[in-house]
Amino acid sequence: MIIYFSGTGNSLAIAQQIASATGERVMPLTEAVRKDLTGERRIGLVYPSYDFNAPPAVRNLVPRLKLDKQAYVFIVIPCGAQAGNSIWTVRRMLREKGIETSYSHKIRVPDNSAIVFGRNPNDQVWKFARFAKRLKTITADVQAERHAHHFAWFSPLAWVMGTERMQAWMIRTFRPAVNEKKCTGCGICARVCPMRNIGVDEKAGIGPHCTACLACLHACPHQAIEAGGKATVKERQYRHPNIKLKDLTLR
Repeated sequence: MIIYFSGTGNSLAIAQQIASATGERVMPLTEAVRKDLTGERRIGLVYPSYDFNAPPAVRNLVPRLKLDKQAYVFIVIPCGAQAGNSIWTVRRMLREKGIETSYSHKIRVPDNSAIVFGRNPNDQVWKFARFAKRLKTITADVQAERHAHHFAWFSPLAWVMGTERMQAWMIRTFRPAVNEKKCTGCGICARVCPMRNIGVDEKAGIGPHCTACLACLHACPHQAIEAGGKATVKERQYRHPNIKLKDLTLR
């Protein structure tokens, strides 16, 4: 079983590629926490790095997973550049449950948060070709159930980024907001939100459990979701090229 958390499809695409080679199934994290997975002998966790750490949703949900303590557990982090404490944090959480992680690695992908700073994530698609060899290595390692850890050490910089002051700045910068003048109430943002945190009446409304994955911002066909006080530009909206919008839609 490969469990993923994905806003714009990067983690989902990588989970699918590993699953295809290993014969595993994929399942979103929000669904996996409702299942008894103690019968699974191999468990993968694929999730992005946000603010040099695992996303808040991942940190909240991973402790609720029901896993066999003898399972082969691996972590793969898709990230724009630095993994920070995203692996270290989840390894620690699993260890507190008596579960040891056997393998961990990261792979660079387009940074969907780049749009907040006025950059275009689509300009980073070169990362797929450059890191294709690493993904093959990761897949082979998982298939052979090798034991190794990469980018899993504690990061002091990531700890600084997790301080109360820095987190307050991050929330102000990355938390999406609805531009009601542009919103048509189409509901696409609600259907792609992995946290089921968006309600739609006549207009969309973002609830209190936002994890800043920016799925809603990148999926909105009217560019009505904005972050960092900047208007969303259509040409800078991003989704993994092998993932369709329906693949991210909650059922």
